[in-house]
Amino acid sequence: MLLLSGCAAVDLPLAAVGLGPDGVPYALVRPCGDDGYQGPHLDGRARGAGDGPATTGWDARAEGLHGDARFPLFTPPGDWHARHRGKQELQPRHTYVLGFGHYVTGDSYNGVVEFTSEQIGRLRPGQVRADGRPMSRHAFERLAEDSC
Repeated sequence: MLLLSGCAAVDLPLAAVGLGPDGVPYALVRPCGDDGYQGPHLDGRARGAGDGPATTGWDARAEGLHGDARFPLFTPPGDWHARHRGKQELQPRHTYVLGFGHYVTGDSYNGVVEFTSEQIGRLRPGQVRADGRPMSRHAFERLAEDSC
């Protein structure tokens, strides 16, 4: 008998999305400590599209990124050299995934948050969406820290 095993990166609640006072959605990226990360992305798909191609969002092949980041959801930092696709605004009836990865043998994880435009539109001032639910920004920071 042959037994195969492998390790996969675990998904952690290290990314969040909020709505600024100006109505512009923003992203929060919180890697663990001083960990580097790579491959930040925002993928938006029409609901019911399954695993079809993302029709809105962006991706960055940037590697060696460090530190926390906060930026307008559809305008990632310029030094990430992101490639954009589709409309650069939240679309109705779409599901989005914001994520990044930290891949080191024995210590790999993805920071990820899934959300819809409707869920972001229902956030109250000071709230973000992370880990499948709305919460205060402070609660997200505590959750991210505890997840590491």
